Amino acid sequence: MSTLPNCPKCNSTYTYEDGVLYVCPECAYEWTLDSKTENNDDNRIFKDANGNILTDGDTVTIIKDLKVKGSSSVLKVGTKVKNIRLVDGDHDIDCKIDGFGAMKLKSEFVKKL
Repeated sequence: MSTLPNCPKCNSTYTYEDGVLYVCPECAYEWTLDSKTENNDDNRIFKDANGNILTDGDTVTIIKDLKVKGSSSVLKVGTKVKNIRLVDGDHDIDCKIDGFGAMKLKSEFVKKL
């Protein structure tokens, strides 16, 4: 049996292989063996609901009705969001949505076009 590396983020021994990635089930960190500098948050990879990698300037659509905090409005499924900006924090995406203005979204509720 081959030995798998410990998680570089939380040092868990319960890592497993998923294709070309190693995954930690305790902290959900994903990495490859050839990426020694991926420990930095500067190299954080943002993925949409389907697992596609997001970059600044992408166009995405919303995949679920989302309530707007502090308002009775709802962002509907299929709303197109252009020119996103990726940021660190609780919400991954800063954007402007026509009819709503500046918003923060989580990448798990969008899909890349």
